[in-house]
Amino acid sequence: MEYWKKNLYVLWGSQFLAMIGMNLVVPFLPFYIRHLGVTDQTELAQWSGLVFAGPFFTSFIATPIWGSLGDRYGKKTMVVRAIFGLGVSQILIGFSQNVFQLLLFRLLQGAISGFIASALALVASSTPKEKIGHSLGLLQSATAGGTMLGPAVGGFLADMMGYREIFFITASLCFISSIVIIKYVKEVPQTTDDKQKNSVIQNIKLMFTHRQLRVIAVVIVLSQIAALMIEPLFALFIESFKTSTKYISTLTGFTIAISGVFMVISSPWWGKRHDRFGFKKNIIYALTGTGITYSLHMIVPNLFSLIFLRAGMGFVRGGILHALYSMTNLHSPDNRKSGMIGIASSLTVLGNMIGPLLGGWVAGNWGIQSVFIFTSFLFLICAAIIWFYYFEIKHQAKSESDAVNILSSTE
Repeated sequence: MEYWKKNLYVLWGSQFLAMIGMNLVVPFLPFYIRHLGVTDQTELAQWSGLVFAGPFFTSFIATPIWGSLGDRYGKKTMVVRAIFGLGVSQILIGFSQNVFQLLLFRLLQGAISGFIASALALVASSTPKEKIGHSLGLLQSATAGGTMLGPAVGGFLADMMGYREIFFITASLCFISSIVIIKYVKEVPQTTDDKQKNSVIQNIKLMFTHRQLRVIAVVIVLSQIAALMIEPLFALFIESFKTSTKYISTLTGFTIAISGVFMVISSPWWGKRHDRFGFKKNIIYALTGTGITYSLHMIVPNLFSLIFLRAGMGFVRGGILHALYSMTNLHSPDNRKSGMIGIASSLTVLGNMIGPLLGGWVAGNWGIQSVFIFTSFLFLICAAIIWFYYFEIKHQAKSESDAVNILSSTE
């Protein structure tokens, strides 16, 4: 088997396990906080939000730094560091004695992990250029699948064995994955030029002075804000459907998960389309389709219709985020790809932080239905930005890397 395929498959499995581990805590986090001594309902809600959001804040700051170090010391090193760091943080979280320690260790988790960005950079650097779209699409399916499966597994394990043990199980999976990565993943040796030292500030400057990268950065933030606006409120939206079925809880869980299932299915399919037809046209289709499906939430008549709508939404959303990462890789100089994907990942986290806050504010002022209007509008705005401002460099071009280096050096 070609080494880049082996890299892809090993990292897919590792990322799938890592995403399951990071999402195991979702169903029982408030109960674990209560177990640590926070019993007042108001304080419990406040601490739950703070502890849940903690890793996003530190990850936003740390990810570009780890990306820059990946360009300097090797991307495989950063992948191993990230998943090993995730395992260490899970052990510390499992030993937390109070909510302050829990928050501290969750902040540490965001600061030292960053596995997704590191894995993206390694796969992008080792995959033939004509296969990058498919490879990153497949890797994105691991993220979507782990995010979807994690809460279900976490809820089941919490009922079966308690809270602390789950963190130790996650840590064990991370350590096993790090050993597999060390043994089976290979990285193309870096040349002296590849090890050129570029600071985080220099990478940020390139992101916002290079025209294509600047457009990608804006679309990453706006599309992630849009995607996360409704997430904290979606259960309330489902509750608004009046149904007498005794299986309402099962249907609710299935409705929330179905979009993730179809993202897993569609991400590799979109990736092949990106490799075959280029990124611009396909990502416009995906952004526009996602905007339309979100707007249709306002007129869907019942819960069963919503399930089919969410399936369609997941299918079109599967063509967005990994394409933006692939486009970032395409336009980044060879010796700065890890750093630039790190910044792209950090911008994703920024959107993930802003989205729920903005969604709550919109819903508080105009109602839950209005959130879908804003979400749809943002996705359509992203499609328009790509249409008018993104000029595609065909990724099959022979001298692509040289052209990018020349562009970056002249700006």
